[in-house]
Amino acid sequence: MSSILTNNSAMVALQTLKSINKNLSQTQSEISTGKSISSAKQNSAVWAISKVMESDVNGFQAISSSLSLGESTVAVAANASETITDLLTQMKGKIVAAQESNVDRDKIQTDIVALRNQISSVVSAAQFNGLNLVSGTDDVNILSSLDRASNGTVTASNITVARQDMSTDKGVYGTGTSLAANGTASASAVANTANTGIITFGATWAANDTATVTVAGIDLNYTATGSATTDVANYFSSAINGLGLEGVTASVSGSDLTISSTRAFETLGIAVSVTTAGTGTGLITTLNGTGSLSLSSGDIDERAENVAFSTTAAVNEGDGYKVTIGSNSYDYIAGKGETMEDVAKGLKIAIDSAGLTDVTTKVVQDSSSGQWSLKVDNNGSSASFAITGNAGGTASGGLRGLEAIDVSTSEGASSALDNIETLIDTAIGAAAAFGSAQGRIETQATFISKLTDSLKSGIGSLVDADMEAASARLQALQVQQQLGTQALSIANQAPQNILSLFR
Repeated sequence: MSSILTNNSAMVALQTLKSINKNLSQTQSEISTGKSISSAKQNSAVWAISKVMESDVNGFQAISSSLSLGESTVAVAANASETITDLLTQMKGKIVAAQESNVDRDKIQTDIVALRNQISSVVSAAQFNGLNLVSGTDDVNILSSLDRASNGTVTASNITVARQDMSTDKGVYGTGTSLAANGTASASAVANTANTGIITFGATWAANDTATVTVAGIDLNYTATGSATTDVANYFSSAINGLGLEGVTASVSGSDLTISSTRAFETLGIAVSVTTAGTGTGLITTLNGTGSLSLSSGDIDERAENVAFSTTAAVNEGDGYKVTIGSNSYDYIAGKGETMEDVAKGLKIAIDSAGLTDVTTKVVQDSSSGQWSLKVDNNGSSASFAITGNAGGTASGGLRGLEAIDVSTSEGASSALDNIETLIDTAIGAAAAFGSAQGRIETQATFISKLTDSLKSGIGSLVDADMEAASARLQALQVQQQLGTQALSIANQAPQNILSLFR
């Protein structure tokens, strides 16, 4: 049935042409923008995902810049700490040379001062964009990642780089919580008093009876010619003094042989054995002030007193410990991540830096318990001796004591040799820490770069247009558009054909 009111063919042709034009417009948009989804109306879910990922890409590009800045800053600090290590190693060579008595120590000291000034210059100059990682104690955070959780929340992750203070600052002793219980002094005074062991020869001796006294691993033998025990004691006294052992002397009182030791940091082993036909005896009856003994061997204590540090207490930044010798006190304030070993060595440097006459120090660790101790010897008149501690201070610089190294005297050269090892260890530790941080930053930067590329690739797979398919589709739609136009034109001619029925 033909109708002049309704042209079904034209309506079908029009709808077809509209659909073709819509598809053609979308295809042209894909070709011009390069995206198959360029707005939310095309596919809201995919568009939303792509926009979130694009924001992450922009964030990671900023993180790459942050990592580059951080890597450069740490590289400067690593270079500085390695340079300081080299300079301290050179200084050690000078200090070793100063141990000889026939060298010009004043000229060596001049070289040491020059090296020390160069170290100070390196510490001051080791900054990048105003940030110096070898001065101060505050950690530095470098933005390293943006972590997106499944619920959409985003948190920033940082690589924390610990500053390694290479300054010579003394620090500030705190007034916080008492730490006195973490250190114990072995005595209330340090003095040049010798420690002793007394060997008593007694009972009845006869000719050809023998005795052996061992001192510092050296055996001394005596064969009796009579019964007098004083002869035995006198013989060993003369023999021991004749050995010329440093810090070791012997004296006699009746049949008692007293062996005295003023060795600062070394015990003295003694032993006695006798072989008699009668009842002759030889025993250690007094050792280090303790009498009424019956020993065949023992150790005479070292003269030095000590501060024994806790094996369980933690060391926190700002924890200060103070050793009092006589009327003066010497302190060290711990930095981040330090231990009782660092405290003991820091106090040693503080005491040595004061240049005290007759006072020498040594740091040791007990091989069985792991306990660290600071030993202090006084070759002068008696001085009070104590240890205390308080939290809440400002940490001492990692190279504290460097400014006080003085090899112009034999005592100064001796103490400098121990202390330079501590300073070198500090510089090596700083260089190692910076090297580790530098490696981590480089690894993270490489990962962020690859992650950014992966995100970009993922976004592309979601929204980018397939240009080969779009090109083929464009040509097909252009042909369809021409045919649709022709079909609509033909359909529009149908009402004209009805007129022929009324002619």
